Amino acid sequence: MSSTEDLIGRAEVNDLESILAITNIDAEATVRSVADHADAIFTWDYEKGARPALNKLYEKAKTSQWNGETDLPWDTEVDQEAVVMNNAAANSTGLDDGMDVAGTPFEKFSDADWIRVGVESQNWTLSQFMHGEQGALLCTAKIVETVPWIDAKYYAATQVMDEARHVEVFAKYLDTKLSGHYPINAHLGLLLDDIVADSRWDMTYLGMQIMVEGLALAAFGFIHQLTTEPLLKQLLRYVMSDEARHVAFGVLSLKEYYGELSGPELKERQEFAFEAAVRMRDRFLQQEVWERMGMRPKDVIPLVMQSPQRQLFQQMLFTKIVPNCKKLGLLDANDKWLRRRFEELGVIQFEDLADTGEEYEMFALAQGDQRSA
Repeated sequence: MSSTEDLIGRAEVNDLESILAITNIDAEATVRSVADHADAIFTWDYEKGARPALNKLYEKAKTSQWNGETDLPWDTEVDQEAVVMNNAAANSTGLDDGMDVAGTPFEKFSDADWIRVGVESQNWTLSQFMHGEQGALLCTAKIVETVPWIDAKYYAATQVMDEARHVEVFAKYLDTKLSGHYPINAHLGLLLDDIVADSRWDMTYLGMQIMVEGLALAAFGFIHQLTTEPLLKQLLRYVMSDEARHVAFGVLSLKEYYGELSGPELKERQEFAFEAAVRMRDRFLQQEVWERMGMRPKDVIPLVMQSPQRQLFQQMLFTKIVPNCKKLGLLDANDKWLRRRFEELGVIQFEDLADTGEEYEMFALAQGDQRSA
């Protein structure tokens, strides 16, 4: 992974040419191998309750398990083209997402063309969710191995089950309700490689529990709000309930540990968080969709980014990450280094939103209401 200073120095943070230069070189492969350099840590201290907040989260996780096969209405019919049109109507955006298409490659697009864009976007988005959940599955299994506290091992074991279930339901939705798959986005793949390969247990927490899961939770919430498709809406609600606990687990664990780190050690975590944020933002440019449509991403993406809906989505991705980084003390350590980076990304305004540690009870309550309905 390149250093964050080099990333900024080469203007890669917002330079479209540099972003699009990162491509998936093994898109057709069915197996991807990443070296995991971490030590497996046994602990002989089995005292339960040394960290009451973690123990409470573990108890909540045990009683919040759900079955992806039987708890979701898989008999729901999904017409992708109808979903595209219904979503556009319900959100008053139009099929063109409210863009000014005059003088652009989209100027001659018919409704059928825009519907195809919407269908491919559905396929792409659910594919990336599925790949990200497998990354979370691997990383949480690594946390079970590497974290030194028995309380954290207990909880992480429940998350392994959660993530397996998430991969399962997204894969089933793609296979039975949608019309195609996409390989993992290159930016997401590189970030998952970095998280898995790092030998330090807290970097796995930071990369996966705070950054990847935090952004996923925001993305799920945004799509849950916009979609008119009832099966996807219910699936996302179940997944969001789990993800809120997962991010809370990361915040609870790292807050204690980061309180003991030196300035240089925190700086390294700040840099890692920033580069992860940039990679996660760039994964949602959907360049693979435009390539499949026969269009050049560098011609299309600047136009798409002018859409008010897209700009809002890009910002809303950080609604969970920024307040959680603040709670961990990462925003203002080392002369406010990460705060300045988030200001450059235009997302610092989310710092005072509720951190996920305050939210997971709300998601769990909503899930309980949904089950009893």
